[in-house]
Amino acid sequence: MSDNILKDFPDSAELLKWYEKNSSGTIHEVNGHLHTPYSFSAFRDMAQIFEMAQKENLKVLGINDFYVTDGYREFYNHSLRNSILPLFNIEFIGLLKHEQNLGIRINDPNNPGRTYFSGKGLHFPPSANPSVDSILQNLKYESQVQVKEMIDKVNVILLAADPSLSLKYSEVKKLYAKELVRERHIARAIRELIFSRYPSEADRLSMLEQIYDGKKCRAALSDPAALENEIRGNLLKASGRAFVPEDENAFLPVPEIINIILTSGGIPCYPVLLDNTHGVCTEYEADKQLLMNELISMNVHCIELIPGRNDLGFLRDFVMFFDLNGFVITFGTEHNAPGLMPLTVTGREAQPLDEDLKKISFRGACVIAAHQYLHARGMEGYILGNGAARKEDKEEFVSLGKAVIEKYIRTQHHG
Repeated sequence: MSDNILKDFPDSAELLKWYEKNSSGTIHEVNGHLHTPYSFSAFRDMAQIFEMAQKENLKVLGINDFYVTDGYREFYNHSLRNSILPLFNIEFIGLLKHEQNLGIRINDPNNPGRTYFSGKGLHFPPSANPSVDSILQNLKYESQVQVKEMIDKVNVILLAADPSLSLKYSEVKKLYAKELVRERHIARAIRELIFSRYPSEADRLSMLEQIYDGKKCRAALSDPAALENEIRGNLLKASGRAFVPEDENAFLPVPEIINIILTSGGIPCYPVLLDNTHGVCTEYEADKQLLMNELISMNVHCIELIPGRNDLGFLRDFVMFFDLNGFVITFGTEHNAPGLMPLTVTGREAQPLDEDLKKISFRGACVIAAHQYLHARGMEGYILGNGAARKEDKEEFVSLGKAVIEKYIRTQHHG
C-alpha cells in the first residue's frame, strides 16, 4: 500500500462509473474542523475521536490543529482502520494590520485585527518545503516563549500561596501536550496540581481563592471543564495575574498565511465567527456582501463555520448567501476547549441542522476530498497554484468527491 491510499484509487472516470453503480445517494455526516491532542483538544487521545465518530455515524473528519501537521499520520492511520475519510487541515492566527489600526474586529471578538485562518485539504503526506517549515518552526517557537513566561508568572502566584507548588514547562508538555503547550494546558495542569495536593474541597476552594487574588471560585469543583475555563479566565487571559501579551512575531500577515497554505497544497479558508448570543457580529462580518467582497479580493473562496455557537436562522441566511455565490462551505465543532461534546455538528443549544445545511456541509467536504484525491495523484486540485479557484468546475468536484468518500468508506483498509 502507498503512503496515501488515494493514490491507489481508480482514475476519476472509472471512480465516477463505480459510484454511479454503487451509490445510495447518502448525504453523510461530516465534521470538518477538529483539534486533536497535537494542539489542544477535549479528546484524551486520537483513538477517542474515531470511537465517537463510529457511534455517531460520521463518515468524514477533518483534523485542524494550530500550526502543526504532526498529527496527520496518526489521524490517517485511525481513518484507515475506521473507514472514515480524513481531511487534512491546519489553522493559523494571523493579523490584518490595517483593520487592527482601525479597531475592526475580524473573527476574534476580543482583539481587533487578529484573525484565525485555516487551510483545507493540504498535501498528505505533508510536502517538505524548507522555507515553510522554517516559518512554522518560528511560529511554534514564538508561541512557546509566551507560554513559558506565563508558567513563570503562574509559579510566582502558586509559590506565594504554597511554597511547595510549582509547574515546569517540560512536565506540562510531557503530561498534557503532544506538540504545543497552550493556555488550556496550563489551566489543566494548575487544576490537577491543586487537586493532587489538597484532598478536601474546603482546602481546594481556599487555594483557588488565594490564586484568584481573593475572588471566590464560582465553578463546581466536580466540573473539570468549567473549572479549567475559570482558572484560564482569572489567571491567563487579558487582565489576569499571569497574562502575557503575545508578541506580534507570533502572528503572520494573512497574505503570508495564504501563501503557506497554497505552497502546502491547501485551500485557503476563512473561519466565520458570525453572531454571538446577543445576535451581534464583528465589524468585519456584519455585512455579508462586504465580507464576501473582502474574501474574494484576497482570493479566498472557502469559508467554514462552527454552528454550535450560532443561531440557526442567522446561520442559514448567511450560509445560503455564500453557497449561492459559489463558495465552498464546511462545518465543524473545534473541540479545542475542555468538555467533551458530541462530534455531530449542531447549532446553538444543540439544535439539529436542517437538510439544506447538511447538504451544503457535505458538498463542501466533497470538494476538499476531490482536491486531496487529485493532488495525491499528481494532478491539479480545486485551487490552482496561483490561488485561483476552479469555481466553474465546482459541481464536477462535488461529484468526484462523493465518489472518493464512498469508495473510501466502503473499502476495508488496514492502517
